[in-house]
Amino acid sequence: MPAVRSPAVAGMFYPDDPRQLAQDVQRYLHEAQPRALNPKALICPHAGYIYSGAIAASAYAALKDVAPRIRRVVLLGPTHRVAVRGLALPDADAFDTPLGQIRLDTDVMRTLASLPQITVSREAHRQEHSLEVQLPFLQSVLKDFTLLPLAVGMATAEEVAEVLEQVWGGEDTLIVVSSDLSHYLPYAAAQAVDRETVHDILGLQQPISHDHACGATPINGLILAARRHRLQPQLLDLRNSGDTAGSNLKVVGYASIAFISGEEHD
Repeated sequence: MPAVRSPAVAGMFYPDDPRQLAQDVQRYLHEAQPRALNPKALICPHAGYIYSGAIAASAYAALKDVAPRIRRVVLLGPTHRVAVRGLALPDADAFDTPLGQIRLDTDVMRTLASLPQITVSREAHRQEHSLEVQLPFLQSVLKDFTLLPLAVGMATAEEVAEVLEQVWGGEDTLIVVSSDLSHYLPYAAAQAVDRETVHDILGLQQPISHDHACGATPINGLILAARRHRLQPQLLDLRNSGDTAGSNLKVVGYASIAFISGEEHD
């Protein structure tokens, strides 16, 4: 029997009813500003959908033209509950959501396991929401794809970039980094800090600090890989919870950023 990682935050971060979830995701995608892009990589937020779903949809809507050729998604997100050294693969063959199961790329997972910064940890993935909340969007936009999920803990940007290089692939491979931005600052202060963070990402300048982005480690690794592959970041959306469903007293920042080839950008 295949080992399946069950959803941990369905009914909390997003609806656990399949019909309601599908409707909500499609509404977010429909309301997102369409962009004719060919992203190799995306940065997307990972809060509850009422807070960050619309911002995440701005990234996933950009896949509309290229979705048919994407066959593998490399998904990296920070660990929130379990301390991990390096990057952790799950001890599973599939991830489940209310929209169905997603097969994992177990062949590549076995290949990656030989890298010293790679571990296998069921616990790191069992309750982790940063990866899970991206899955219904991926299932709604893509058709037939496998998933390579990596929970990123204490690692260097170079260690992350080395893993990305191993799984970079061609036009059939999409890389998604899950990250929110600043946490619990007043609205205006958050706007200023988040603009600075996005400015650095768009300039491929790292390190991004962890108090400016909870997914700073995978972002920093992506920045190194983007430099090497001559990708150009493009901001798709930048808002915070005060703009969507929360108070302005303490907000969380969210951005969606696409990384496209320099030739396409020119």
